[in-house]
Amino acid sequence: MICLQPITKPSVLYLGPRKPLKKPFKSLTPIHSLLQYNRKPQLAGETPRVVVITSGKGGVGKTTTTANIGLSLARLGFSAVAIDADVGLRNLDLLLGLENRVNYTVVEVLNGDCRLDQALVRDKRWSNFELLCISKPRSKLPLGFGGKALTWLVEALKNREEGAPDFILIDCPAGIDAGFITAITPANEAVLVTTPDITSLRDADRVTGLLECDGIRDIKMIVNRVRTDMIKGEDMMSVLDVQEMLGLPLLGVIPEDSEVIRSTNRGYPLVLNKPPALAGLAFEQAAWRLVEQDSMKAVMVEEEPKKRGFFSFFGG
Repeated sequence: MICLQPITKPSVLYLGPRKPLKKPFKSLTPIHSLLQYNRKPQLAGETPRVVVITSGKGGVGKTTTTANIGLSLARLGFSAVAIDADVGLRNLDLLLGLENRVNYTVVEVLNGDCRLDQALVRDKRWSNFELLCISKPRSKLPLGFGGKALTWLVEALKNREEGAPDFILIDCPAGIDAGFITAITPANEAVLVTTPDITSLRDADRVTGLLECDGIRDIKMIVNRVRTDMIKGEDMMSVLDVQEMLGLPLLGVIPEDSEVIRSTNRGYPLVLNKPPALAGLAFEQAAWRLVEQDSMKAVMVEEEPKKRGFFSFFGG
């Protein structure tokens, strides 16, 4: 397994300056993250751990994060159930390549048309990872479905005969409407996915406040689609700036990678690629930290500022 191999050299992330909103961008500062993955992670907290993966803004990578972290947990030896809580626009089954295996959903379970174990779809590659969809695409939920119904579902997963899973991951729909409230109700942890742009950060900050109001205090952040070339060109906010603005522990930094589109179209998550993609390795490291309830620890090393000419602000 890739994430269990020891790493002898520190990985370097160029995360840029700290305060772009108060002063112009300066030269880059390399962050040396010393991560030793030469042992099996120790599961922290009481199981099963119910984690909602949310963002507020759509299109930032919540479903991709759910699929890759879920399978990474399975590869680390933990059992996981991923719940696609998006009612009419579910996509998690497509990313996992399981769209043809979803015969029953939670709606059929609640209506008494099938058992819970019939609605659970076991992954064809890792048997300790299962998928559960709330409803079929373009269908409407019963009016009575809400946070209490999803809480009942989570309790049913905890009390099933074959044993409770170690992790229950809830893929939260976009927005902060009723679907969002339903998805976060049974959770006691949250992973906030954001990208380094101001619109995503504003929505993430709003969602953080809503999660805290709902009693979820364990919130960690994944910064997705980071491009070091744009940070170097002072066209993208750095991860340090994102962390400073949101004030959340950093679970992982996912670089922009063309393999994400390829893996999505193939229904084959990044963490299963051979050789592993850079973004896939970052997802595996994020899953490792999630297991141990850890966050990224980095040591800042300042670089000498570059000399800039008189016409530097005009592209010279």
